Amino acid sequence: MPQPWVIRVAHWVNVAALVLMAGSGLEILAAYPDLGPRGAAYGWYPFAGQAPPGWLRLGGWLAGARSLHFAAAWLLVVNALVYLGYWAASGEWRRRLFRPRGDTSGAVGMALYYLRLRKQAPPADLYNPLQRLAYTTAFLLGVVEVASGLAIYKPVQLSWLAAAFGGYDSARAIHLVALVLLALFTVGHVALVLLHPRSLAEMVTGGTPR
Repeated sequence: MPQPWVIRVAHWVNVAALVLMAGSGLEILAAYPDLGPRGAAYGWYPFAGQAPPGWLRLGGWLAGARSLHFAAAWLLVVNALVYLGYWAASGEWRRRLFRPRGDTSGAVGMALYYLRLRKQAPPADLYNPLQRLAYTTAFLLGVVEVASGLAIYKPVQLSWLAAAFGGYDSARAIHLVALVLLALFTVGHVALVLLHPRSLAEMVTGGTPR
């Protein structure tokens, strides 16, 4: 199905913003590669004291990474607001948003189909229910990333927000965990694109009616 130009532009802006945010965020993490309060690092974190590899990091140093991180973050926020505004005004949310009551069984069925445990795929329109679940989850993870990032950035001025994440140190851990989950979503997203290669062309050219 055709992809509206607003959706396509927002999609590729998101790609650029998320790459910049991830790389610069890992550069910031390298300045203090532990999670938890100083002297009481979280035992569950397996990479304590280990800076992320240089090839994953952007910004060059802490100050440069912070500037790049915040610039990309605000680009992501503005882009998301434009995207959501278009969703609401055009009614696109009806085709793209996961709705638990109507989509849960279809998402399970599609997962079974991808795992070769079901012979036929459930009915789908623009996106199948599993794709809608993945995209909606990614959007919610983006909200968590922005909120936890603000809690880390202004833990005193936004003390209520930091408290909602369990404090500064917890917000920092949640911020990193959400990044990892977004990376896993990206892996799944690429896998789905490989299963439905026409969707990539549509996200570039807009596609034609089917």
